Amino acid sequence: MLQKFFKNKNVSKKLKLRLKNTTIDKTLTYASETWALTKRDRKQLNVFERKVYSRIWGPVYDNEKENWRILTHKEIYASVKKTYYKRDSKVK
Repeated sequence: MLQKFFKNKNVSKKLKLRLKNTTIDKTLTYASETWALTKRDRKQLNVFERKVYSRIWGPVYDNEKENWRILTHKEIYASVKKTYYKRDSKVK
C-alpha cells in the first residue's frame, strides 16, 4: 500500500515526507529505548530509511547524460536536509 502511495506522482513530496516522519518513523522506533541495537540493526534501519527516501524523491533526469538516474545517498540526504530547513524556517 505505501509503495504505491510513495510512487504516486499526484501526491506531493511534502505530504510523503510528513507521512514518513509521522507514521513510519514512529512505528519503527516504538519503544526503542529498550532496544539493544547492534551495528547490523542500525545498518538495516539506515538502508530502510534510504529506500523510503528513494521512493519519495524518485529518479531524476540528468541533463548532461540525457537519461534518468537514481539519486546517490549524499544527494538524498542533502535533499532531505533542504526540505527540513525550509520547513523549520517558516515556523517562528
